[in-house]
Amino acid sequence: MNDAIEQTDRLLRIGEVKSHVGLGKSKIYALIAEGRFPRPYKLSPKAVRWSEREVLAWIERIRADRR
Repeated sequence: MNDAIEQTDRLLRIGEVKSHVGLGKSKIYALIAEGRFPRPYKLSPKAVRWSEREVLAWIERIRADRR
C-alpha cells in the first residue's frame, strides 16, 4: 500500500456508486452478474462496498471504448 493511488482508495456504498456511474442498483447488479462491472467487497453479511479506484477505472474504460 505504498502507492498513492492505493492509499486514497475509498470504499463506496451503493448510493455513491450509483452517483458515480449514473445507473440504478438493479442495472449495476445485472452488470456484475454479466462480469461487466467491478464486484463489491463483502464486509459483513449485510454490508458490501466497492473500491472507488475500481469504479473510476470502469468509467474510464467506458469512455475509452466510446472513442
